[in-house]
Amino acid sequence: MINPFTDEYFMKKALQEAEIAFEKGEIPVGALIVIDNKVIARSHNLTELLHDVTAHAEMQSITAAANYLGGKYLIGCTLYVTLEPCQMCAGALYWSQISKIVYGATDEHRGFVKMGTQLHPKTTVVSGILANEASDLMKRFFVERRK
Repeated sequence: MINPFTDEYFMKKALQEAEIAFEKGEIPVGALIVIDNKVIARSHNLTELLHDVTAHAEMQSITAAANYLGGKYLIGCTLYVTLEPCQMCAGALYWSQISKIVYGATDEHRGFVKMGTQLHPKTTVVSGILANEASDLMKRFFVERRK
């Protein structure tokens, strides 16, 4: 039997969150955290709405997942996020000990890879899942902002 719960399946759900952010005038980044094929947290950027530079989609999801699990560690969890996490989010993900990070588009200027930020040694990373869709949404957002 084929498992329908692929990285692409969950990234599509993260893209839905990014679309919500887009509609709210937020930079369109969406995230969700999954454990045992169950979504336990979903979020999108809220920095404008909350007037909070730390209100990135990943940070919102980390908090929601930790609350759901009743503990600060996200061992056994996977984060799906439409854009490569920044240095701040990667630091929080390090401390959460999340098991896996799957992201779509690469952030060539502010992503954790470019910034040289380390993740927890047990965290695995998969990049480029639905990267074109995530990148296109981001480009569309900034084109509309600059009109």
